[in-house]
Amino acid sequence: MKILLVEDDPESAEFVSRGLGEAGHILDVAVRADDGLHLALEGDHDVLVVDRMLPGGDGLSIVRSVRAAGIATPVLFLTAVGGVGDRVEGLEAGGDDYLVKPYAFSELLARVNALGRRPRAMDMRCKLRVADLEVDTGARTAQRGQTRLDLTPQEFKLLEFFARNAGQVVTRAMLLDKMWGFHFDPRTNLVDAHMSRLRAKVDRPFGNDLIHTVRGSGYMLHDRA
Repeated sequence: MKILLVEDDPESAEFVSRGLGEAGHILDVAVRADDGLHLALEGDHDVLVVDRMLPGGDGLSIVRSVRAAGIATPVLFLTAVGGVGDRVEGLEAGGDDYLVKPYAFSELLARVNALGRRPRAMDMRCKLRVADLEVDTGARTAQRGQTRLDLTPQEFKLLEFFARNAGQVVTRAMLLDKMWGFHFDPRTNLVDAHMSRLRAKVDRPFGNDLIHTVRGSGYMLHDRA
């Protein structure tokens, strides 16, 4: 795979570059956020590995800009900023995985390889429809009827997950795992807060709810009509 590493610490960059190179991957390395963004926007990498704290900007701004440009390259944040709130912030910015320093290189390699095995964005591009809701996974846009929905990257990711599982119950545990990478319940209102904001945009203005609560189970996207 061709990997872009955006890391300003020389020792860390050398360690990751050498290890991934020995595993057969090709590395581009940037030490500044602006240089990393320039390379990322070329869109020819299989995985982006991005630090949070960088000279010339920060990793969050890189990922937000990449997603805004419609580039769906998988992103792994590799950073010492590791609180639950920090992880949530990184994933909501458009990251796909989050690994906190210090880490075992074997885990880093496994996570990079897992991201690289995901189906290519071009292969996953389609328009998912439920009633008057259309989710365009290629353009990363959603609309109801002729009204464009103003969604954050994380809200779009959440809605896409529901659209791909339309008519099926989506549990809280599934959302924590798929959206935020939690294999446990962090005992926050994370899911409830995001679902409330998503429903406010997808359902509330239109008078016909598509996202329904399944009592004791989770949520389901479907048209009851």
